[in-house]
This record gives sequence, C-alpha cells and structure tokens, in this order.
Amino acid sequence: MNYKKYPIATIIAFSIFMGVAAELVYAETAKSQVSADRAVIDNRDKKTVTTDWLLDGSSYKARVLKSENTNEVVLSNGLISRTFRVAPNGATVAFDNLMTGASILRGVKPEAMVELDGVKYEVGGLKGQVEYAYLRPEWVDSMTADPKAFRFVDFRTDKIKARFPWKRKRYCEDRPWPPKGVELVMDYRPPAGAKKEHQNLTVSAHYALYDGIPLLSKWITVRNGGDKPVTLNTFVSEILATVDYEVPEELMAPDPWHPVNIHVESDYSFLCNAKLTTHWVYDPAYTTQQFHATGKAPNTMMSHLPLGPDVDIKPGSTFESFRTFELVYDSTERERKSLSLRRMYRTVAPWVTENPIFWHAASADPAYIRRSIDQSAEVGFEMLIMTFGSGLDMEKDDPAYIATYKELADYAHSKGIELGGYSLLASRSAGAEHDVIGGAIFGRSPCLCSDWGDRYFRKIEAFLEQTGMDLLEHDGSYPGDACASRTHPGHRGHADSQWKQWRKISDFYKRCRAKGVYLNVPDWYMLTGSSKTCMTYREENNSLPRERQTILFRQNIYDGTWNKTPSMGWMFLPLMNYKGGGAAATIEPLHEHLDTYGWHLAQNFGAGVQSVYRGPRLYDTEETKAVVKKWVDFYKKYRAILDSDIIHVRRPDGRDIDCILHVNPKLKQKGLAMVYNPTSRRIVKELKLPLYYTGLTDLAQVRHEGGEAKAYTLDRQHNVTIPLDMKPDSVTWYVIE
Repeated sequence: MNYKKYPIATIIAFSIFMGVAAELVYAETAKSQVSADRAVIDNRDKKTVTTDWLLDGSSYKARVLKSENTNEVVLSNGLISRTFRVAPNGATVAFDNLMTGASILRGVKPEAMVELDGVKYEVGGLKGQVEYAYLRPEWVDSMTADPKAFRFVDFRTDKIKARFPWKRKRYCEDRPWPPKGVELVMDYRPPAGAKKEHQNLTVSAHYALYDGIPLLSKWITVRNGGDKPVTLNTFVSEILATVDYEVPEELMAPDPWHPVNIHVESDYSFLCNAKLTTHWVYDPAYTTQQFHATGKAPNTMMSHLPLGPDVDIKPGSTFESFRTFELVYDSTERERKSLSLRRMYRTVAPWVTENPIFWHAASADPAYIRRSIDQSAEVGFEMLIMTFGSGLDMEKDDPAYIATYKELADYAHSKGIELGGYSLLASRSAGAEHDVIGGAIFGRSPCLCSDWGDRYFRKIEAFLEQTGMDLLEHDGSYPGDACASRTHPGHRGHADSQWKQWRKISDFYKRCRAKGVYLNVPDWYMLTGSSKTCMTYREENNSLPRERQTILFRQNIYDGTWNKTPSMGWMFLPLMNYKGGGAAATIEPLHEHLDTYGWHLAQNFGAGVQSVYRGPRLYDTEETKAVVKKWVDFYKKYRAILDSDIIHVRRPDGRDIDCILHVNPKLKQKGLAMVYNPTSRRIVKELKLPLYYTGLTDLAQVRHEGGEAKAYTLDRQHNVTIPLDMKPDSVTWYVIE
C-alpha cells in the first residue's frame, strides 16, 4: 500500500465484516445484555479518515462497540477491530486491519486453553467451520458451542490500567502512563461436566486496545472461587488462525515461512528474546492449503509459555498470565514497520524514553567518585555508574559501608548528578545448594528462587533504598534457566521453576520502577521496567584499532535503531584498555586522541544514543573538556528531536557520507539530520532527505548547524534536496523546521 498516496484509514463502521452496523459505546459497567436502544449508522455517518496515525493518531480512539447483531461485541480504534460473538459461546469471529481493509483472521478458534489438574479445557470458541482457508461472516450463524469448553457468561469494560507503578524522576518523553485506551474483559465459567473442584473457577480473557496505534494486548486470569487449591499446569492465552501471507508453490520448501503482517511479542522475555511465548504452528483443521506435500504451514499463532507454569491457585486467589502484544502493520516497507514498532515501545513502555547522559567510573573509591561527580557536573553529564570491576558491592549490608555510599549519593544529588552501580546476578555460582540444577545457559547460575536468591534481592533493594542511589545496572540478568531442585523454597520442581524465577525478577524490576530507580539491563526486559539494553553490542570490536571503531560503532547505531528508539540502546566506549588491543585500541590519554574521542561523542550524541564511556575520567585537559562539553551542550539543545525516532538515510560504509534523520511532527524542530564524512576526501554532492515523517507537506526551513534558515520545497515524495559540501573526516548537521 502506498501510504503517501492513499488514505491510511478508512472507517466503514464494520461493513467490512457484517454489513450495515449499529454503534453503541458501552459504559464501564456494561454487561452482556444487549440493549434494544441502538442507532443504526447509515451512509451519512460513514467517513474517510486520511490522517496517518504515525503523524497524528489523536482521532483514533479505542472503543467497545455493539453491532446490529445482538450477539456481537466489537473492539475498534479505527485502525484495527476485533469482533466477538457472545452466543452460543464467546469467540473472535473477525480481526480486521482497517488501515488496509484486510482480514487478519481466517478461522475461529478458542479464546484460550487451560490445563487444570491434568485436565485440558478449551475456553470459548465455536465449532463447525468447514473451510479454514477463509472465514465468511454468514458461516458463523450456524456454528455451535463445544459443550466441553468453558462457556461465556459476561463481559465488562474499563479504562486501561497501569501494569505497574512508574515514578517519573528524570527527563523523558511526555507520554501517558497508563496508556490511553479501553480494556474488554470476557468471563468464562466451566462446562457442566467439569471436575467438581473446577466448578467454581472463572477464566477471564482480557483485551486492551490502545488509542492512536494499531495495537492490542491480551492476557488471561484464572480465579479460584472454590474451597480447594487448583493446579494450573499449562495454558494458551491467545490463538489466532491468521490468513496466509503467502502460499509458495507446492514443491517449494516451507523455510522461510512468512506469517501475516503482524508483530507479536510478550513481556515474558529474557536474554534478547521477546518472542519466547510466540509460536507459529501448523493448523490441522486447515486441510485445503495449497502448500508443498507435507501441508504443514505454520499459519496459526499460539501464545504460551515454553514451560509450565505448574502453579497452585489457592482458594480466593487469582492467577494472571503474561501479556501478549499484537501490533498490526499497514505496510511492508521496512522503515514504516520499524517506526510502528518503536511507537509501540513508546506507548506501552514509556520509561524507555528516559535517556540520561551517563558514564562508567572505573573505581568505587570514595575520593575518586567525588572527583568523578565533579567532572560530570562540569561538563553536563547527568548520571554516574560505578561499573563492573570498580569494587562496589551492592550486596553488602554493613551499616558503615552503606553510610559511605549514602554520603556519596547525597553529594552527587547536591551537584545535580544521579548515582548508581553495577551488580552481577547470573554468570556466577552461589554454591551447589543454591545453583540451578539441570544445566544453566551461562554454564552456572544461582536459582533466583533459592534462599540465596531471596537474600540477594532483599540486599539489593535495601542498598538502593538506604543509600538513595538512583540506578541499577543489572548484568547477567535472569536468562531463562529452569531448575530441577525440589528443595529451593521459591519453586517446587522443574515445571514451575522458569515461571517463578521470571516473576521474581520482573516483580523486582517493577518495584524499582515504582521507586524511580533507573534500570540498565543488557537483556530484553523493556516491558517489565528496563529502560536500556545494548544497541548492537560486539564486544570484540573494542579491541580493534581505534580508527576502525568509529565506523563500526556508527554501523551498530544505524542497525540497532531499526527495532529500538535511540534511548533504548547504549553504546560502549572503553576509554582505557578493555580485553586486549593495547594502546592502539584505547582513547586514553584523551588529549592525545581527541579527534577519535570527538568522533565518538559526535556520533553518539548526534544519534541520541548514550554511550558507556568507561574509564578513569571524562576529560584530562581543558581542550578535552571543551570538546566533551560542546557535544553535551549540542545534545541538550536539541534533546527532544535527538531522542525522537530515526529515519535511516544511508548506512555507514566508509566509502561515502552516511546519514541519519531524526523526525518528530509534534515538535517545532521537526527534523535533524546528522551527516558524517569518514573519508579522506572532500565530498560535494546533493543530499536527499525524506521528510514525510516530519509532517511537513510543502516547505521546509533548513538550518545548517544553527545558521540562517533556507526554504526548500518538498517534492511529491516529501523529499528535499540540499547542497552538501563536507571536508574530509568531518561531521555536520541540519535542523528542519
């Protein structure tokens, strides 16, 4: 779809999937009873919305709607819609991309599945669909409920609630928390033939639809209203029988298989994998697919844990699953899909927009830390981290030790600096009694649900609380180890160990966020509180000659910002020797390699990406100090636009200029292009800048390095072409208004 030429969203009030429809916005106390009072939407009410949601999504409000069919309820925000039958059972009967007019769904499946005390139940769903290559609306009327499935009994709506508290403590993008939108909750009760101990259970399917973005999240809860505990062995919280994105020729191999144009991830993640719960599987009911001889196309998405949870739900208590986030794309173009993904993170995890200017102090010696705090304040840095190998021990509970670092934190605060430290969790042993049994991803690792794990988290929280520190850099975070121990107090065996350990660390991160503690974690815990992980980290590159590092690191930034905002990734620059390479790889002494140091400062701050400058100091001479301050001041002057999303103009390759363009249609400074000439020759050429995502349509005022504005007319593809004249080994920038 050419989103520049055609309207982005055409709202046809549900004629896409049900003919003429009627609209009713449910109150927060709405029930499943269908009101007889409804106003039929006629052609006069149908309108075409031409606003691109990535430029301005304010008109796309999430609502719960009632169709003319009294057995249907609809979630819609004008970008996507999901339609549910509520009789003879609850089931998703349509899931539509309103931006393109395409259906996402080809078949009706259960809303969830649960295994309770070894008995498997479907939750909702309808039976009787014969053809699973597509779904005609009229087929749904003849479909029936499975008498063995949990049955729909009621629904309710509410505003989206915060997944956990977030204390705003430092500069970040002004985004609402919780996000705006609507939550639909559909309750299901056990079938007539359910086991006696299951008859007082309620399984609820929760759907959150967000304002201004084609994004929906789903999770389930299981409430035990009985008088005996029930074991939830496994569950599937989402099942989508999606349309085929492509159907290869019969004899072609199925790999790689491309699913429907949708992004799915969950907050159940560790290492750098947010898709641990996303499983694309073969649908045995889809027998007419035109695929190769095996016929096993993975075109059904199921969201479930890799293991377990195998947890007991006590009487009167409720189990809550992880959350699955479903982002529907309106294009196959890489940059637009990337911008959509980055908007999702800004929406559902706005703490990732916190982007303090920090560095790594190589020693935790109090006198050294005071000098480092002073240096930070002198050049405008905002956060100091006592790094790995510094000697800081956040597990110490000695009062004198804690008092020393409280005094340092107080001193840092008096200078406007936040102070924090490094702690290693995994990649070490806590002893045979406490370590993971059955093999650890990092070779050895403590079980978070052991006695050691309980003590560790208590000590870290106490240290942060008592010292008043502002940051935790948590290395070797929980990588997903399962543990077969039957003596650890926090889990009972292998099947529940992964779920319990994930809950342990994710709940800890959420408590940190509630207190305003910044989290820098080199694993993908973004949706549970972390603000930053590695951009695209290649540790060996730090041992290469420094003249090679600048382009390599700029490539890391260019590549890393396809799936992250600038604030979500850190770069790493060891100012002193780090894992080999010797003097040829290091920046120290800083004044002797000021050109290289300046390049790193320019490309990091110019990208809005903070780097871990690890070393004994930020500057060693007044000349070095001036260069550091120049780029810090540059970043702070243009902070809002530099923290905005990046358009990838030209990747660094060392053969010509490379360029990134920050864009934000909501700002006065709607764009900022950073241009680098890494070659040894002068480059004179014309540079084309794609300005569509700045929101400008006719004219752009372009300022070269803050100079006088020059007007440029946008062409029909929203580009401007500006003259470029760059000296060898130079950096420049253009501000677009």
